[in-house]
This record gives sequence, C-alpha cells and structure tokens, in this order.
Amino acid sequence: MHYVKKARYISGYKLVLTFEDGSVRLVDLEGYLDGEVFEPLKDVSYFRRVRVNRDIDTVVWPNEADFSPDFLYEIGVPQPKSVVAG
Repeated sequence: MHYVKKARYISGYKLVLTFEDGSVRLVDLEGYLDGEVFEPLKDVSYFRRVRVNRDIDTVVWPNEADFSPDFLYEIGVPQPKSVVAG
C-alpha cells in the first residue's frame, strides 16, 4: 500500500505527488472527477486547495473529497525527483 507524503498543484487538474517510496508522480485527475463529491473540484480554484491529510495518507479537499493513494500511484506518470523542487 502506498501513501502520499507531499502534493503540489501544477495546473488544470494536475498534481505532482511524492510517495512514501520516494517516487514522484504526475497525476492528471481531470477524467476522474465524476460523482457528487467531486463536483466542486471541477472548479480549478477549488481544486487548487488540495492538501495532504496525514491521517489517511492521501490528498483531500475542503469538502473531504479524496482519492485512494494506491489509485493515484497507479495512474501517476513517474517524474524525475527534481520536479518536486520546482
């Protein structure tokens, strides 16, 4: 099982996430915002309010919408670790 240690908003519906194994992955959630809980996230200004919830080890938004860290790891595109500093 994976967990998210850091999250950084990039643009649109894209985040750069750092996982417990040190890997850095770019996730684009635009195609995954289906359902009532994700409706507010379609507003990019709201989507930008992402944070890491240490209690559940994944990204969350103010309305408590979240994604499984394993799902995020799976759909993420590996990135060089230098992307985190950007």
